[in-house]
Amino acid sequence: MTERTLRDRVMLMLAKARARLFDDTGGFQRVQIEVLKGEVRDDAVRLQEYGFSSHPFAGATALVAFLSGNRSHPVIVALDDAARRRKGLQQGEVIIYDDLGQEVHLTRDGIFIRGAGKPVTITNAGKVRMETPLLEVTGEIRDLCDTGTGQSMSGMRSVYNGHTHPENNIGSTDDPNQKMSGT
Repeated sequence: MTERTLRDRVMLMLAKARARLFDDTGGFQRVQIEVLKGEVRDDAVRLQEYGFSSHPFAGATALVAFLSGNRSHPVIVALDDAARRRKGLQQGEVIIYDDLGQEVHLTRDGIFIRGAGKPVTITNAGKVRMETPLLEVTGEIRDLCDTGTGQSMSGMRSVYNGHTHPENNIGSTDDPNQKMSGT
C-alpha cells in the first residue's frame, strides 16, 4: 500500500452525513445516508447504546465511520437532530425526549416527567411503591377505575362527611363532627 493510498483511506474513515430513510425492523437499525451531494449509501448500520433506542426523523445529522476507509460498509456511531434537540440543560443534567414534548428530565432540582397531554402508564408491575413523606395530586384519585365500581377520593370524602348511623329507637346520629377535608 502506498503512502498516498494509506492517507486517502485514513481521510475517508469518518464523515458527516444526512440520514434520509430508516428501517427499524431488524436487529440493527438500517439507515440510508447521503454523505456528500449525490453519495448515497443505502445500508448504513446505526449503533445505539444498550437499553436505549430511538427512531429519528429524516434529515438528522450522522457521524459515520467507514472501517479501514472502505466506504461500502458505513457504520453510524452518533446521530443528532439539532432542530429538535432540547437546549439549555445545566451541566450534569440528562433528558430523554421526543418530538411531541414528552420528556423525562433529570434536573438539578429533581426528576420531571412531562406527558405532553398524553397518558403515562405503568404496566405489569407487581406493585408500585412510593417512599416519600408527602404525595401531592392536583386532580382526582380514583380506585378500581376499569371496573365501573370504583370511586374517587373526593366522592368517598362526600359520603363520609354526610353519613350518619342509626340509633336504637331514636332515629339517626348527626353528621360526623370531624369532617374529612380536601387537604
